[in-house]
Amino acid sequence: MSSYRKFEEIRKANIKAAKKFAEEQYSSSEEEADEDAERKHGQILESAFTMYTNLSGGGAYELERTKQYLNEAFQTGAITCLICIASVKRNQAIWSCVGCYCMFHIPCIQKWAKDSIFLITSPLADDGFEKKDHQWPCPKCRYEYKQSQTPNRYYCYCGKVEDPTVDPWLIPHSCGQICDKQFKPSCGHKCLLLCHPGPCPPCPKMVSVTCFCRKAKPVPRRCSTKEWSCRQQCGRMLLCRQHKCEQLCHAGDCQPCPRVSKQKCICGRKIAERFCASPVWQCEQVCGRTLSCRNHTCEKVCHSGDCGDCPRSGKRVCPCGKSNYSLPCTEDIPTCGDTCNKILECGLHKCSQRCHRGPCETCRQVVEKQCRCKKHIKLMPCHKEYLCDSKCTKMRDCQRHQCKRKCCSGNCPPCDQTCGRSLGCRNHKCHSVCHRGQCYPCPETVDVKCNCGATVLKVPCGRERTTKPPKCRELCRTPSSCHHPSRERHRCHFGHCPSCRQPCHSVLKCGHSCPAPCHDEVLVKQSGLHQPAGPWEQPSEPAFIQTALPCPPCLVPLPVECLGKHEVFALPCHRVGPYSCGRPCGRLLSCGNHTCMKECHSVTTVDGEDKKQKAGKECSICEEGCSKPRPPGCPHSCTLPCHPGECPACGQMIRVKCHCKIATLYIECVKFSAADSDTKRFLGSCKNQCPKELSCGHRCKETCHPGKCLDLCSQKVKIRCPCRRIKKEVLCSKVQKGESQLQCDTVCSEIKKKVSEVKEAEVKAALELERQRQQAELEAFENRRKGRRKKNKRKNEDEVEETMWQKYKYVFMPLFGVIIAVVAFYLFHSS
Repeated sequence: MSSYRKFEEIRKANIKAAKKFAEEQYSSSEEEADEDAERKHGQILESAFTMYTNLSGGGAYELERTKQYLNEAFQTGAITCLICIASVKRNQAIWSCVGCYCMFHIPCIQKWAKDSIFLITSPLADDGFEKKDHQWPCPKCRYEYKQSQTPNRYYCYCGKVEDPTVDPWLIPHSCGQICDKQFKPSCGHKCLLLCHPGPCPPCPKMVSVTCFCRKAKPVPRRCSTKEWSCRQQCGRMLLCRQHKCEQLCHAGDCQPCPRVSKQKCICGRKIAERFCASPVWQCEQVCGRTLSCRNHTCEKVCHSGDCGDCPRSGKRVCPCGKSNYSLPCTEDIPTCGDTCNKILECGLHKCSQRCHRGPCETCRQVVEKQCRCKKHIKLMPCHKEYLCDSKCTKMRDCQRHQCKRKCCSGNCPPCDQTCGRSLGCRNHKCHSVCHRGQCYPCPETVDVKCNCGATVLKVPCGRERTTKPPKCRELCRTPSSCHHPSRERHRCHFGHCPSCRQPCHSVLKCGHSCPAPCHDEVLVKQSGLHQPAGPWEQPSEPAFIQTALPCPPCLVPLPVECLGKHEVFALPCHRVGPYSCGRPCGRLLSCGNHTCMKECHSVTTVDGEDKKQKAGKECSICEEGCSKPRPPGCPHSCTLPCHPGECPACGQMIRVKCHCKIATLYIECVKFSAADSDTKRFLGSCKNQCPKELSCGHRCKETCHPGKCLDLCSQKVKIRCPCRRIKKEVLCSKVQKGESQLQCDTVCSEIKKKVSEVKEAEVKAALELERQRQQAELEAFENRRKGRRKKNKRKNEDEVEETMWQKYKYVFMPLFGVIIAVVAFYLFHSS
């Protein structure tokens, strides 16, 4: 049973870990988080459109374009700076173009404007080019901005707040205030949305206006759609002044009359069918009418009015313009014969021919001509241009290609080649004419699709590699790869579908259905891979293969009784059969004292007997010793094997210590355990004198006994007087009680007196010796201070009178020693 429990614990732990892994990998928490984010974005958009929808009566169909910009502002990676091809984040400073509403990073657009202005101003050589306000274009829509309009501050979309704070409950880069921008086209009203990206929506206010033809009564309409048609016939007079406009009520001027009619030309000679809207037309015939001179005809093409005077009448001049003539219109003007002197086409020389009709001939004078590049000089006819064969080596305005034009004057033409450089997207090349500076951003957009293609996100070209695919709300359409007819419902995704978690429900051999999750496609670690030969080889990552695993054993619980009939336990279906519960058998053996200690086993019983109490032939035979309780005090066990009935009396000897703990006694266990306290005291005595010492220091006189000895010592001891001269024998017990004391007599007092006198004399002698020593040291010190005296001078010595001790000390000292020896000898013998 212990192995089965351990197996169940491991199985449950594995199932729990697999569920946790599946929940982490394929749970719907990400979908719920996405739904929460979308719900939050929807609340922010709704708050931004509140005032507009309230005024427009709840309709928001006109906000679709603005909603698109707002959704892109919330969508990660949707807004891209076309200059650096990077995402525009919520906490970054931006600038928005007023033409295309495209957003750029402030540093990027500043660099773009600076480079654009530099490319414009660098070729200029005039002194005042710095004073001009040169323009720079938007990278996307080419909208022109003045140099003074270069952004240097970060503002919100409506331009009211500088450096707007990042608020998660507002549109990114918005100040949260009402936009208040003028609508375009201007109608006098202002935008009611909260500060937002992109164009403002149409004006939602209501005004009372009439139709285009002004026939209908004024009708209340939205300001943004205040121009309307009543769908009636216009009826206004056309420019032909003959017909009326037949179109339905329309805006602007009426169209030209579409009818066709027969109309004469200006001169009235021809009639043709023409549109009524263009009644005036000319034919191609020459007028031909006779002029007032009656000699010539009009040479004008179809015209109206008089033909005018004859052009040959009046005063006329010769061809060179020097002579005047008054001749009839029928006569030609003669040449004057003078030199022509008209400036030729070269602009340097004059015509040298005589006055002549028609144009002057080309200049044929030979002059020194300098080529266009100013490098060579040559004699040539004046009317010919001199071009040398030298090729210009200057760089064109693109600063990439040479001019290579023959005999260039230095004013090289713009480069006419294609730029061809790779754009920032790394997918396309620049098709513009070769230029300096950065190429314009790629104008293409790329569709980033989900796996099924139902959801599409448009991003600038080049961002498709870093933009995450859009999250699709459609269900995954991949067919099931296991034995189930359909997969679990989950959203569109990339990569492999999550493992099927539906119950297997396959029929097992036992007849039950498999309740485990589907195991047709399980990732299993591949075995038998190459093992690294040493630390110098990189270990390979574990490889997993997808394989189908067999159904696990059936775990349906079924009640089964154990072999020894101790319990009924619910076993898994696959383990049903005879089993041992692991408990001891517990059946009573033939000895009547013990039970069978074998592990639960089958027992053969005879009919009519208690099946659960009586031991069978399969049970064990009792081989233990007798374990019945012994009489009180007996420490031995029964020497017989396990038996029924009472045990015999104990015949063993026990070893005990006597009361004084010196001798070891051997006594029968039966006698000692059955004896009373007095008998046990007698049996435990060794019959010797007690070895214990009393408090006085003498040995106890009683025989071996338990407990403490009586403190009544009968030993005789000697006592002395205080001077220890007199002595006497008395009982030790009386001395301990303080009943017997010995006092000194008169002899003892005389001896004490003599001893004290001797001690006093010794003390006085010692003091006198010390005084003399100190006096000698003082004299020696004074002599050292005075120095050595002259030899002829005598030393003045003070004579000191000797004391009695100094005179007779060698007599007194032996005498005192004899006296002390006599006293000591007397005291020793008296004790």
